[in-house]
Amino acid sequence: MFPDLTRDDVFRLETRRLWLRWPRQADVQAFVRFGGDKAVADMTSRIPHPMAPPDAEAFVLGARRANTDGRALVMAVTPRRQPGSAIGVVSIEPDPGSGAPHLGYWIGAPHWGQGLATEAARALVDAYFAYTGGDELLSSARVVNPGSRRVLEKCGFAAIGSGLMPFPARGGVFPVDHFRLDRRAWDSLKAWQNAGLVLGRHGAAQDEPRCGA
Repeated sequence: MFPDLTRDDVFRLETRRLWLRWPRQADVQAFVRFGGDKAVADMTSRIPHPMAPPDAEAFVLGARRANTDGRALVMAVTPRRQPGSAIGVVSIEPDPGSGAPHLGYWIGAPHWGQGLATEAARALVDAYFAYTGGDELLSSARVVNPGSRRVLEKCGFAAIGSGLMPFPARGGVFPVDHFRLDRRAWDSLKAWQNAGLVLGRHGAAQDEPRCGA
């Protein structure tokens, strides 16, 4: 799925506030603390609660293996000024059911409400469309998770229906909303955002949404 460019652990993505890099062993305790938090884990299909260090270690090894193989791109989300401090994860991996590229993400609860999940997701979506030949991305959110749906909508995803989805770490299936984003919609969203930024510099439309809003 992903090219040689992303298959080396020196690969990075930078945004205004974030530095996205490969997960590493030093992130284990941060993943246990933030990812294993019940408020975060309950909204995901694969993060156990509580999360033990061996769980986080297995995640790091699996993520690095998938990145090396080009099957996925799994990135630790870190503050740009503290690239050694992981606060979340954003990934594009094959959907377990359909095999289609699927966007996933989580941010530690202390960092909610700042637009960081949107900023990280947009960066990875942009990399996907820039570096691969893929034409669409899928994602999903639990129906009880309006915050996640807002992130997807800010990234240009459109709702395509609802259904039940397996959540192995939760011990069953749960209702989710499904979303889809194609290359044309992403290009249109980027053009609209860039136009808003240009207008803002000239003293108009300064309230237009910007990347990371």
